[in-house]
Amino acid sequence: MPLRKGFDVRSQRTIRVEIDGLKQSCWAYMPPELLRDVLKRLESSESNWPSRSSVVSCAGVCRSWREIMKEIVKPPEICGKLTFPISVKQPGPRDTLCQCFIKRNRNSQKYHLYLNFGQASNDDGKFLLAAQKCRRATCTDYVISLNSENVSKGRRTYIGKLRSNFLGTKFVIYDAQPPSGPTFTKCRSSRSVGPNQVSPNIPSGNYPVAHISYESNALGSRGPRRMQCIMDAIPASSVQPGGAAPTQTEFLPANIPIYPSFPLFRSKSIRKDNSRSETVTVQKESALTMKNKAPGWHEQLQCWCLNFNGRVTVASIKNFQLISSVMEDNDRVAPERDDVILQFGKVGKDVYTMDYQYPISAFQAFAICLSSFDTKIACE
Repeated sequence: MPLRKGFDVRSQRTIRVEIDGLKQSCWAYMPPELLRDVLKRLESSESNWPSRSSVVSCAGVCRSWREIMKEIVKPPEICGKLTFPISVKQPGPRDTLCQCFIKRNRNSQKYHLYLNFGQASNDDGKFLLAAQKCRRATCTDYVISLNSENVSKGRRTYIGKLRSNFLGTKFVIYDAQPPSGPTFTKCRSSRSVGPNQVSPNIPSGNYPVAHISYESNALGSRGPRRMQCIMDAIPASSVQPGGAAPTQTEFLPANIPIYPSFPLFRSKSIRKDNSRSETVTVQKESALTMKNKAPGWHEQLQCWCLNFNGRVTVASIKNFQLISSVMEDNDRVAPERDDVILQFGKVGKDVYTMDYQYPISAFQAFAICLSSFDTKIACE
């Protein structure tokens, strides 16, 4: 009986391999030159959603098709298109704003991000990200996910979160995966997740990638907000000509070990001092700093105004435009660039536009915009 049982197992494995080979033989063994030419023509012809879903479908046929599609489809920085899920973690297009919009559901405290929104269009656009607001005793969390229905940290679609302090004036953006670029360590306050709650394809974790702060103004709610964003994962040189920002090409598998950047055998006090000094150095010398563009007072309208080029139609204290402020070697602030990296504004009831460009990603832009929704006790 043991010999018979072992023989059956080997036979089943052989049959399974043969079946898998037959499934892929019709498509996987096409001439590579012909296949590449066909996929290139398809990718260039399908430029907008929902027709661009054909590109994603071709990438899911088999492994050979997927590898060729990954080579053909360029990141948003080059092509200006968001195709695969990893595109929301990659920097936006250069020299042009990627137009998106956010819909808020007050009852469920959910926020949905969509791509391709025209004010005269009835199309809901292409869904990109969703966020769920979770109130806690001392802070507020916005959990960000690729799933529009089930937004949770315990699922494979979880990609990060936004956390605020009690007053709603300080925010930290956490990424579920360690970003490339400067040295980062996993946040100690991250909640441990059981092995049955996460996918083997995406590791769970909370890595701080940006810090947002709001300051009060003398006019209170009648005046514009003052905000500053320090992008820890993006160098300040990325906004200069020829500059580059870290680009994530795929979701990291969970079996890659992530170790702290400091030696294991070191005292706790020294470890704290060194980690604090490293963080300050990154933020002071190389981290991209963005601040809101100062609005001008309109005498006829008697209000503070910004030029959104028709993308914002309703006045709101939440509206803002972010520009970069580059730090020089002598610690003085260089002249501001007029290029708007991120703009956010209201166009209807619970509908807001979100336009962003290089060097930030859709995920980072969405998290920054979520901070504007939160109540700011000390600023208003």
